[in-house]
Amino acid sequence: MSNRPSKRSVGTVAMRWHGDRLELLDQRRLPAEEHWIVADGASAVAQCITDMVVRGAPAIGISAAYGVALAARHAGGGDWQAEIRQAIRVLAASRPTAVNLFWALKRMEQVFHSCHSLNDATDRLAVEAVRLHEEDLAANLAMAGHALDVMRPDNPIAVLTHCNTGALATGGYGTALGVIRRLHEESLLDCVYADETRPWLQGSRLTAWELTRDEIPVTLNVDGAAAAILAAGKVKWIVVGADRITANGDVANKIGTYNLAVLARHHKVGFMVVAPSSTVDMSLASGKEIPIEERDGSELLELRGMPLAPVGVPVFNPVFDVTPAGLIDAIVTEKGAVRNPDLTGMRALFT
Repeated sequence: MSNRPSKRSVGTVAMRWHGDRLELLDQRRLPAEEHWIVADGASAVAQCITDMVVRGAPAIGISAAYGVALAARHAGGGDWQAEIRQAIRVLAASRPTAVNLFWALKRMEQVFHSCHSLNDATDRLAVEAVRLHEEDLAANLAMAGHALDVMRPDNPIAVLTHCNTGALATGGYGTALGVIRRLHEESLLDCVYADETRPWLQGSRLTAWELTRDEIPVTLNVDGAAAAILAAGKVKWIVVGADRITANGDVANKIGTYNLAVLARHHKVGFMVVAPSSTVDMSLASGKEIPIEERDGSELLELRGMPLAPVGVPVFNPVFDVTPAGLIDAIVTEKGAVRNPDLTGMRALFT
């Protein structure tokens, strides 16, 4: 990437593009080890998405775009179009909930359909993937500005966040964590309370790691402590990301987000969702239509091979939950903010 749209710190990058391969920071090994995995083809990128080497809706979309570019670069030259189409199908099957994945693949597919030769496809798909990456970074920076316009803090405030929505989950800077980063840059941040975010611990492994590296004040808490923190009156806003937002303003995000929205309403704390417009799916009427991914029960039953529960106990392990629009004070994208989101407000900004 080059010609980045801002000199602001973008945080630790989640991926590095080299033209003939994509390097992905293995987020499963953080914070103990910074290990990069080399993906030299679309199937390798798809496996990294499925295995959560890379995670976060925007980063998943960007990685998939690079996967399509790699498919073109390594196509055999015979029926190169069929090879690229198959690569797109494999990438589309890697995760079901994050709409950014399908949005990014659709953009890449549009470019692919206009290519007349393999050389043309190789060049143009790589350019489009880089463009998509750079646009995501620019969108993150714009979202942070819109969010501060909604918050309008006069003095430094404390915020609470869930999962990881920073540079690790995006093209750089972050969505919800980008807002927190901007508050810190403007000397308007007192502290971030970071939910540990069970069962993958993205809050403790990734958010706390990312913020401490950037010298942003963070306090880690177990998910169940959020209510006590809000009751103490320390937090003015809860700021989270999203994996899919529907036409009426319902939001699918990391499991536990819905809990926080209910707590925020009870304690009169602002609840803000920050995500790129590519996360908005106006084809779905409400959150009831969002496919919710469920992962293997071993994520709850054991930790690095150590048993945590009785053998054979049934497990319910959804990756996401849906927060109703009525519990959300603002949805912020690079296009602007929808306050008290509903179908009318969403249509006004996204159609």
